[in-house]
Amino acid sequence: MARTIICTVTNDLTYDQRMIRICSSLSEFGYKVILIGRLRKNSRPIKKETFLQKRFRCYFNKGKLFYLEYNIRLLFYLLFARYDGICAVDLDTILPAFICSRLRGKTCIYDAHEYFTEVPEVSRRPRTQKIWEILADFIIPRIQYAYTVGPCLAKIFEERYGTTFGVIRNVPFQTEKLPHLLPLEPSPKVILYQGALNEGRGLETAIDTMHHLNNAVLWLAGEGDLSAALRAQATQLIKTGKVRFWGFLPPDELKKLAPQAHIGLNLLENKGLSYYYSLANKAFDYIQAGLPSIHPSFPEYENLNTQYHTFVLLPTLSVSDLAEAIQSLLSDQELYAAMQQNCFKAAKTLNWEHEKEKLKDFYSSIKW
Repeated sequence: MARTIICTVTNDLTYDQRMIRICSSLSEFGYKVILIGRLRKNSRPIKKETFLQKRFRCYFNKGKLFYLEYNIRLLFYLLFARYDGICAVDLDTILPAFICSRLRGKTCIYDAHEYFTEVPEVSRRPRTQKIWEILADFIIPRIQYAYTVGPCLAKIFEERYGTTFGVIRNVPFQTEKLPHLLPLEPSPKVILYQGALNEGRGLETAIDTMHHLNNAVLWLAGEGDLSAALRAQATQLIKTGKVRFWGFLPPDELKKLAPQAHIGLNLLENKGLSYYYSLANKAFDYIQAGLPSIHPSFPEYENLNTQYHTFVLLPTLSVSDLAEAIQSLLSDQELYAAMQQNCFKAAKTLNWEHEKEKLKDFYSSIKW
């Protein structure tokens, strides 16, 4: 009989490509999977998948009251649902997963998508951070099965909590057909950022940089806490077509943007250990699209670039540094072509078809 695994997140599932890949693969491996998230007022209908999906409609949608309400709803659901194991994705769903797995003698798995206690939204609030740290210090050492998105975070977690962490990177499926080679002559050149419009993503700098670049436009695909502020900052640039906000896009639509772009951006600032040791999925998305990209000189990106040479790394983030990096890629056709070819080569390895085998091995090792 197939094992049933419940995976828990706090987003609305629609745009969570990572969990869709993981749950689809677990279903492919023979598990019965239920992915639980939240339903918001503006949530799109969920796409039918090979696994089941459930969303809680919450009265509160942000802040402490949201987390309290969501965790209570999740607790009562897990108390009575049928399953063999619960996979808690990040700290914000780990408490009900841990409690119910202990009460019912089930397996609890921890999926650390990020260094939750060190994200800017948490680390800048000492009291809030302390609460999450206490929760993590109590629960994670008591969980036998855990994994995260990169080697650096795995090492940090193992040293802090004494729990072994596997590494399953957040990489996309391999592109079925390699993108065509983009010539550098046509204008304007598209500079693409895809992801959350949140604090610490360097987006203010990206927008300001557009004042110093001729023959280039900035596309921002996503929404977040800074959506309104960034649109206000870019008012004049939007009017002249130098900046375009695409908003939230479903995964299938998002994939169509990168092949139209010339350069990808990932401009995380060093605002806490979570960002510093991150390994953003957009880095791999750009590679699959054959898109040379610009990243911070953080450990994981340095390690990848040493092996594949697909990135331009920024030691510091400023308008002048970013403008220089973009100009170097757009003006040096030989460099650009070499990096694009490196992306095509790396894409054959850095894809979910390879990575999901690690996921299979991880779950096969669990003693249910």
